[in-house]
Amino acid sequence: MSWRPQYRSSKFRNVYGKVASREHCFDGIPITKNVHDNHFCAVNARFLAIVTESAGGGSFLVIPLEQTGRIEPNYPKVCGHQGNVLDIKWNPFIENIIASCSEDTSVRIWEIPEGGLKRNMTEAVLELYGHSRRVGLVEWHPTANNILFSAGYDYKVLIWNLDIGEPVKMIDCHTDVILCMSFNTDGSLLATTCKDKKLRVVEPRSGRVLQEASCKNHRVNRVVFLGSTKRLLTTGVSRWNTRQIALWDQHPQPVSPQGCWGLLPGSLSNLTFPEAVNPPSSPRSLQGDGNIRYYEIGSEKPYLSYLMEFRSPAPQKGLGVMPKHGLDVSACEVFRFYKLVTLKGLIEPISMIVPRRSETYQEDIYPMTPGTEPALMPDEWLSGVNRDPILVSLKEGYKKTSKIIFKAPVREKKSVVVNGIDLLENVPPRTENELLRMFFRQQDEIRRLKEELSQKDIRIRQLQLELKNLRNSPKNN
Repeated sequence: MSWRPQYRSSKFRNVYGKVASREHCFDGIPITKNVHDNHFCAVNARFLAIVTESAGGGSFLVIPLEQTGRIEPNYPKVCGHQGNVLDIKWNPFIENIIASCSEDTSVRIWEIPEGGLKRNMTEAVLELYGHSRRVGLVEWHPTANNILFSAGYDYKVLIWNLDIGEPVKMIDCHTDVILCMSFNTDGSLLATTCKDKKLRVVEPRSGRVLQEASCKNHRVNRVVFLGSTKRLLTTGVSRWNTRQIALWDQHPQPVSPQGCWGLLPGSLSNLTFPEAVNPPSSPRSLQGDGNIRYYEIGSEKPYLSYLMEFRSPAPQKGLGVMPKHGLDVSACEVFRFYKLVTLKGLIEPISMIVPRRSETYQEDIYPMTPGTEPALMPDEWLSGVNRDPILVSLKEGYKKTSKIIFKAPVREKKSVVVNGIDLLENVPPRTENELLRMFFRQQDEIRRLKEELSQKDIRIRQLQLELKNLRNSPKNN
């Protein structure tokens, strides 16, 4: 059955996308060509971070938002990882703290100086080792300060208490690589998608799987909680490899699909990433290929209503999404995306604007939103306390910065024991894809060494010939 958008009345119905002019873009950035399924970009109200292509390790750029234009090739980088950087996320409560994870099995916490980097940063304020394989995802807890989640290719999710710099909990219920993690509003539940084609809702502090679902007609790749509505939105592919959206009901039945309310047109050339915002009445955006599509979630059928589509011929590597408190409310901006265009080495800011005639504050499109103050400390959350995020109004333009300062603990520990298991020694068997990847890497290395040896042989012959000619020259006779 072909996909057809359904139109209805909505205050977001006429939202449109406005691309920034070239001088307000970020140009000359060597965006990573890594095929890992992530955004490779993170943004907050002060900084833009982008994972870059590099040799001999992993690196990413951190650029102040006001420093637009062409970025010099020798611009300082964060380059302390020994492997490719796979994910980066800003701390929601301390705007100059960023977490990164890499193929070198580590998670690192970096403190960016005021005004941005002046030289390459190689020393992290905190290095976290607990995974036995590369780490593909990091997520900050939405309400508790200094609680970080990381998911690795060892099929484990570790919960880090950054006050002590150690993993305090381990979620070990997955049988394959974890593709996505998402929290509900107060952070009491964690939804995950996995390569084993299952969607799980987990209680993170106990590691207990509360609900689990597997849908034959919808292979789930990405998931996001829809605020406090007890619903989840997933994107994935159908059995015919067409991109697909599904809305899931969490309560009272086990997680079950209410139906796939739209088949996104196009082949599986790019995964679709959902970007959800609070509250539930706000629009949701879905990005894939070069376009951004808007939907609105309702409480009655058809539940998922199409609003509009922003079209662009240039495919995007990923999108950085500005938090709500960083938007320009005077221009009725409800979203701001930072689009990564790999072929051009370009980062394009795209503002989604609701057209309004009045220049006054539009309270109906800017409800209360989470600010930069944590609701809980790490020990409170770990002891079982749940609190909703501290909400703020954007009426006067929210510019308040958190007074919390990150203090890295001093520690020296070779083994990492969680739930009685040494995580660095309990290594699962390698998958077929990993073995193939290692084989091809070794073949590439052998080919490179042969080429170097061949070049050296040619150079030796040239030197021998020059020496022979020099000896037979008339001057020597």
